[in-house]
Parts: sequence; C-alpha cells; structure tokens
Amino acid sequence: MNLNSDLSCSMVIFGATGDLAHRKLLPAIYNLQSEELLPENFAVVAIGRRDKTKEDYRKEIYDSIKQFSRFGMDNEVWNRIKNRIYYRRMDFLQTEDYQGLNEYLNEIDKKHKTKGNRIYYMAVAPEYFEGIVENLNNFCIDRKAHSWNRVVIEKPFGKNLSSAIYLNNKIVEVFKEENTYRIDHYLGKEMLQNIMVIRFANMLFEPLWNNKYIDHIQISSSETVGMKNRGGYYERSGAMRDMVQSHMLQLLSLIAMEPPNDLETKSIRDEKVKVLKALKEIKPEAVSENVVRGQYGPGGLADKRVLGYREESNVSPHSNTETFVALKVNIENLRWSGVPFYIRTGKRMEKKSTEIIIQFKSMENILYFKEKKVLPNMLVIRIQPTEGVFLQFNAKEPGNHKNIIPVQMDFCQNCEVGIDSPEAYEKLLFDALRGDTTLFTRWDEVESSWKFIDHILRGWNDNKPVFPNYEAGSWGPKESDMLLQRDNRNWINL
Repeated sequence: MNLNSDLSCSMVIFGATGDLAHRKLLPAIYNLQSEELLPENFAVVAIGRRDKTKEDYRKEIYDSIKQFSRFGMDNEVWNRIKNRIYYRRMDFLQTEDYQGLNEYLNEIDKKHKTKGNRIYYMAVAPEYFEGIVENLNNFCIDRKAHSWNRVVIEKPFGKNLSSAIYLNNKIVEVFKEENTYRIDHYLGKEMLQNIMVIRFANMLFEPLWNNKYIDHIQISSSETVGMKNRGGYYERSGAMRDMVQSHMLQLLSLIAMEPPNDLETKSIRDEKVKVLKALKEIKPEAVSENVVRGQYGPGGLADKRVLGYREESNVSPHSNTETFVALKVNIENLRWSGVPFYIRTGKRMEKKSTEIIIQFKSMENILYFKEKKVLPNMLVIRIQPTEGVFLQFNAKEPGNHKNIIPVQMDFCQNCEVGIDSPEAYEKLLFDALRGDTTLFTRWDEVESSWKFIDHILRGWNDNKPVFPNYEAGSWGPKESDMLLQRDNRNWINL
C-alpha cells in the first residue's frame, strides 16, 4: 500500500520502558509495518528514565514483539523497522532536558525526512501530562513550521469533572482540540466498530431498536486478573474512573445513539454526546439504590487461591477502592424512555469477557402456546475475547410435543482459522498517523461523562463501604444481583 508522504512523522513515546509500550504500542507499530501501513519516513523516539542504549532498547522491544505481536516475529519485517526505533534517556520532569530533546528530535526529522511532524504519546501516569505538555510547548513545538504536532493521551482524563476541565484547558492551549487524541482502546476493537453497521445496515434490527420492543440492555466487562503491578494506579482510580467513566459509557453511547446524518467524524461524535447528555442524573441520595460497588477478597480461580485486593502489591491494607461497579442507568429521550441500561464491570471475576446484551420484550398470548414458557429474543454483541454476534430466537422442538425452545444463530468473527483481527492499538495508532479522530474521545464526551459520574462519586463520599464484599472468581457482590432482581430481571452470564 502506497501512503501519502504527508503521513511522515516521528512518534515520541514518553514512558517507553513501561508495560503499555512493550505490550501494546511497539507490537502495534511492528504489526503496521507487517501490513505495510507505516510511511517510509517514520521513526520512533522512546523516552525513558532508565540508563540504556538504543541497542539495549531494540533488543528488549524485539523480545516484546516476539511475545505480544499477533503476527509473531518476522526478521525481514523487523529489519525494516528496527533502525527507525531510538531510545533517549531523560527525566521528563526536568525542564532543562527538553532543550536537548528538541535538538535530538530535529536530528531525527532530518535523518528520516519526517518534515517536523510529530505525535507525542503520553504512556505515563496522568499526573505527568500537564508538565510534559507545558515543556513541549516551551521547547519542542515550532509554531512557524509547516508541520503538525499531535498528542495522544491515555485515560483516565482527570479524576473528576473539575480536574478534567483543568487538564483539558492546559492541553488544548498547546495542541488545540483537533490535535488532541484522547485514546480509549475499546473504541479500536473490531466489534465495537461494527456496532453501527449491525444497527444501521440491517432492517432486521434498526426498526426494533427502541423502547417499544427492547426490555432492557446489559453492558458487561469482566476480567479474571487482579492488579498485577498496577496497584498504585488503581488506588487512585478504581473501577468507576478506570472503566465506567470511559469504556462503559462509550459502549452505552454507541448502542444508544441516533443514526448520524453521515459517517463523518463530527456527525458520529455529535450523536454520542447527545446520549451522554441525556443520561438521567443519579443524585447522591439515590446512589445506594442504583449503584453497587465492590472489592474482591481472597478466592479461587481455576483451582488456585489468589490474594484479595487489600493484599495486593502497592495497595493499602485498609483500602476502600472499588474493583467492581454495577449500576442502573436511564436515558431520558424519546427512543429509550423506560428502558433501563445495566452496566457491570469488575476485576477477579469468574470469566473474562466484554459483551452487550439486548434483551427484547417477551411475547404474550402466543397462539396455542399460551401455557408454554417462551424466552424473549436476545441479541448479544461480543467484543472480547470472542468477537461476534449471537442471536437467540424461538423455534419448535423436533418431535410430537408442542415445545418451544430457544435456538441460536452465532457468528464468531475470530474463530475461523486465518482470522486474526487487528489489535485496537494498531487501528488507533494508524488513525492518529492519518489525522482521523473518529475513534478518539472528543472533549464534550469526556465532560458529559464526568458530569454524570461526579454525582455518584459524591454519593459515595458520604458512605463508607463494607469491603471486601465478593470473593475472587465470582460474579461480584450479591447486591449486584439484587440491583436487577428488584426489577424482576437477572444478569445474563453466557
């Protein structure tokens, strides 16, 4: 594939010795090279505080790619990319180091003919964003040059609404909104991108996508892993900030949005924002009725006992940080009035999966099957680890009895031999190169989601939780089940 030379750029990764760079970013860059999607004039400048040479770093990246790339290691591909990967040791907290960084980047620009175009990737803790951006503005961004500068920022974007507003103001002063890429890797997942096609390209679904036919919607994202080495980060975020404010509300907005006028970036984002603004506020006094939080204790996973959250590394033994959240959400608009959305996410759960379940309303007085129990139709969009669509409907059981049984049509996108969907970071990094912001989060999306979440956080401040309240390897605290049972519904664990 021949790419326009305007894609030429240097990608500068702050925090390049961390897990994100090793597990996701550099393997994604290698995979893009494997598919010939990188421009010829491209370079990676890895910034880290550890003392190592570029040869040391390349060897480490080689090992990481062997382990984490979906393509595996092809030495011919590696030889085409390795000499475009550089390592520079610097303390990104020290202002005096940035003048030297700018001189180094200018050398890379000349060597690889990247025209001064740069993507600055913040693979660091959120508290460092402001300082790095300020120093880049003072030393590394030439406003007079005919080049572009973009910044990619990992979540969480702030820790509440006020901090998010402050951070956003600092960043857009330097990069402006159109050059600020707030990354949510869920939006790069193949099946998430497929949601609009499933909805809007099928007459089977779109006419039924409303409160007349849908009983409720469940959005679940569960993980079997615990903290690993992320205890310090999780203590500052918790499941609400880490997952609900970003990933889960993004899933909800895609499922609930109105058809956009076209497939332009602005049109799609405008419709997502409308959903977030239509979320019914959960007032602090109503939080206990609509939101459940949990923290895992010791338990069993695959016949192996694991530690509770408070026993994990870098976690306070008295921590009140939530590792599980379930909530009932309502959207106050014509399409969704009266349809509850149930959201659930947690660590150390029984199964790893991310699924959206659309439960249709039950049929009543079905001909001569009145005495038979007929299950409602159900559409399941599977996002990870299985990617696909699952449709459950009713049919007559073979035989002489008039039994109705649920049957399934199941499309698995990544089950067939030879099908290996691109990793989310591949898609998102490629879009950042091309200047396509469709799958990145716009500021008013972030602002609207924080406005909704802030009310819940204030409600939690007034009540001390009783933790731990669910065993590792389970489906979460019993209060989560009660949240749905009060509405005569149950979580659907497929």
